[in-house]
Amino acid sequence: MAELNPIIVAEDVHKWYGQFHVLQGVSLTVNRGEVVVLMGPSGSGKSTFIRTFNALEEYQKGRITIDGIILSNDLRNIDAIRKEVGMVFQQFNLFPHLTVLDNITLAPIWVRRWTKAKAQELAMQLLERVGILEQAHKYPGQLSGGQQQRVAIARALAMQPKIMLFDEPTSALDPEMVREVLDVMRSLARDGMTMVVVTHEVGFAREVADRVILMDSGSLIESGTPDSFFNKPQQERTRKFLSQIL
Repeated sequence: MAELNPIIVAEDVHKWYGQFHVLQGVSLTVNRGEVVVLMGPSGSGKSTFIRTFNALEEYQKGRITIDGIILSNDLRNIDAIRKEVGMVFQQFNLFPHLTVLDNITLAPIWVRRWTKAKAQELAMQLLERVGILEQAHKYPGQLSGGQQQRVAIARALAMQPKIMLFDEPTSALDPEMVREVLDVMRSLARDGMTMVVVTHEVGFAREVADRVILMDSGSLIESGTPDSFFNKPQQERTRKFLSQIL
C-alpha cells in the first residue's frame, strides 16, 4: 500500500468545452506508489481529467499540483511536469517510420539529452521488461496491437517518470492481447510505480488498485478500496454502473 505522501493533488478542478461543463469541481489526491483506477461511463470526464495532469488538457478553475509543482500556464512548469509524467493512450501513437528502438530512444535523446548509447541500453532493458526484446529492430506496422502497446509503455518508461497515466490502454486491443498489456501494468504496480488508470478492466482493478473511483457527469461519485467498491458500493449510481459491467 502506498505511503501517505501526495504526488498528485487536484483541487476543485473545473473544465468547460464551450457551454459544456465537463469537469465539475473534481478533487483527488494520489500518493506515491499508489494505483488509482478511474471507472465510469463514456463521456463522464475520466480521460479529460487525467489529461489535465500533464497539460494535454487545460482546466479553467481549481488547482493541480504534480510532485510539488503547480500546473500553470508557465511553460517551464509544464515541461518539468511532463518529464515526470509518462502517458499511455488508447491508440499507440508510435511513429510508423521509426523502428521500435528508435521510437523508445527519441525522447531521452532529445529531451533528457542522453547519448544514443545510453538511451539504447535503457531501451533494450525496457523491451526485455515488457517481453518483446526480439522486436527492437522492427517497425510498428510489423507488430500486433498488444506488442505495439507494450512498446508504447516502454517508450513512456524510457523517460524514467515518477507517475504513469494510462488512458484506456487496452480498449483498442483484441481480447487475446489484453492480458499481455495488463501483465506489464501489474509488474509496474508491484515495483511501486504511481499509476492512474482509466479502464473498464474489472479484474485488473480488483487485483492491482489501491483505490477504485467512479466518475460520472464530470464528478467523482464514489471512491473506495476494490473490495468496498465492487462488493459494498455506497452510492446508487455506483450500484447501477456495476450492474451493467459485472
